[in-house]
Amino acid sequence: MENQYFTSSDLSVKNRAFLFGDSVKVSFFVRNGGLIMDEECYFFLMASMRKMRMNIPLTYTLEFFQSLFQKDIVEGKGVQNGIINFQVLRNNDGVIVSKSSVSYFYEVVEMDDVLAVHQRPQELDLIKEINVNSNLLSNIRVHCPENIYGAIYAQENDLDDVILLNPNKRIARTTSGNLLFLEGNVIKVPKQTEGAYISPFMENFVTFLHKNNLADIQEHEIIAFESQKSEEILMISEEKGIFSIGKIRNKTFGNSRFLELVENWKNSFNK
Repeated sequence: MENQYFTSSDLSVKNRAFLFGDSVKVSFFVRNGGLIMDEECYFFLMASMRKMRMNIPLTYTLEFFQSLFQKDIVEGKGVQNGIINFQVLRNNDGVIVSKSSVSYFYEVVEMDDVLAVHQRPQELDLIKEINVNSNLLSNIRVHCPENIYGAIYAQENDLDDVILLNPNKRIARTTSGNLLFLEGNVIKVPKQTEGAYISPFMENFVTFLHKNNLADIQEHEIIAFESQKSEEILMISEEKGIFSIGKIRNKTFGNSRFLELVENWKNSFNK
């Protein structure tokens, strides 16, 4: 591919997402022609914007997003099932950055069912040369060069994703989502203070399991080799969906119990 060169006249100088990575991203979910978990996703968007000190327009109400997605995506594009990856970017038009206006951009990933586990199990590995922080901004989806590096590393090593550690060498997450580790009747989830993402998608799932006594949900500090002790591992990604983990290094994992738990969760939306 031939290299292309751009000057500032070719690109909007008001786009701070392009200039500085100044944006936040959340996902909304369409299932059977309607939004699900929309309230949880909306409040996560508001919380993410506040953490980034963004100026939230008065028009950014839950009803605004419900109408926008229903009109443009469900009715306009005919999308019945998919993930809406929604990005809010700060414009470069304010004397004080926090008072600058914002714009939004979104794209849709269509799939058969956002609540179904993808058919092909994923292969992961640990990556040790980089780590992710565990501060306030580590839990929201903002510009993260570690994700870019990790995704490229995975591609170059014929992996689907990599497990990212925090500075204490404990498991934080993957480049695209959170991990859940099943041992017996216990599902261990890395704490958000370890660098895991805040995930309305995952929280809805584990809340369902807890309320219905289907598993014992425990937040843990998980050192790297503990992943090898798990019977099954699930990855929940806001932007890509749900995946079972089939292999980490030389250890392979089953997926039958997680498939059953996800199926029960999925069926609860049909009632």
